[in-house]
Amino acid sequence: MLSGVHSYVLQGIDALPCEVELDLDDVATPDESRKSTIVGLPDTGVKEAIERVKSALANSGYSWPRGRAVINLAPADVRKEGPVYDLPIAVGALLVQGVIAGASGRPRFKGRLAKDAQATAENGAPREPLDYRRYVFAGELALDGRLRAIRGVIALAAMAKKTGALGVIVPADNAAEAAVVPGIEVYGARTLNEVVGLLTGNLDVDPVPTPDIESLLQSAAAPVDFADVRGQEAVKRAIIVAAAGGHNILPLWPSGGRGGGRERPCRTVGHRIFQLWPCGGRGEGGSGPPGRFRPGFGRRCPWPRRGFPAGFGGRLGRGRGRRAVPLG
Repeated sequence: MLSGVHSYVLQGIDALPCEVELDLDDVATPDESRKSTIVGLPDTGVKEAIERVKSALANSGYSWPRGRAVINLAPADVRKEGPVYDLPIAVGALLVQGVIAGASGRPRFKGRLAKDAQATAENGAPREPLDYRRYVFAGELALDGRLRAIRGVIALAAMAKKTGALGVIVPADNAAEAAVVPGIEVYGARTLNEVVGLLTGNLDVDPVPTPDIESLLQSAAAPVDFADVRGQEAVKRAIIVAAAGGHNILPLWPSGGRGGGRERPCRTVGHRIFQLWPCGGRGEGGSGPPGRFRPGFGRRCPWPRRGFPAGFGGRLGRGRGRRAVPLG
């Protein structure tokens, strides 16, 4: 039995489509049935997803399918990192067992959802279930079935909209962030049971509404404003030009301190760019230039503060377990 669930792979600030395929061999020998393999250039965090998903399914009233399971993360030539594939793998495991409609026709309710399905049938017709083929899934699973927040949700929602998906299903803590992208449905779930409820029609939840970016910007307070900076006219002029064009800024000053009064105007960059380009570009809720800044929803643009000045060895990359190699 084979199932396929849509997800994503994050490369820098861009998201690429990723299909999580699960092939179950239910006639495998007892020794082979204990082995479940993830292929497609997974890192250690992705390989550990099988153990997290097994525990999350068991504690949510379900079970890992019996047999030898092979999970493929396509495209196989792109490295996969992090725990974002926990939820797609769990949905694929439920598909091959027929818990969710799609692989075996009508869903079979188990666990806590069995009582909900019976109560819904007695009270009236259930809500139309979501078609998993038209949604993109991502989320980290705790051992008790809770969904934890992940990174790159705005890029995920933008990718889903670009590829023609109807919506995304993400952890509840990321739902407001993904809703910044207009024209796509965003469902936030706190547990694996809630995701199954959405896909079986036993959970009546509306998509997260798109937030009002303008009102959020008006109520946002800048930690440092240009009015607090005396002098530094050339620096402020450079910041205004860069912010207006959506360009990057690289402040340089001699080593031997944190910059003093030169660093203070640079700390206004985040608020200034966030006012001009609310969602950072590529048209996701704003009109910023493509390929530029893309801050998270409700956050200021990052300003990396300088640490202590680096010496000669540090600039060459010397550190624990490393040594400087002379050139020539």
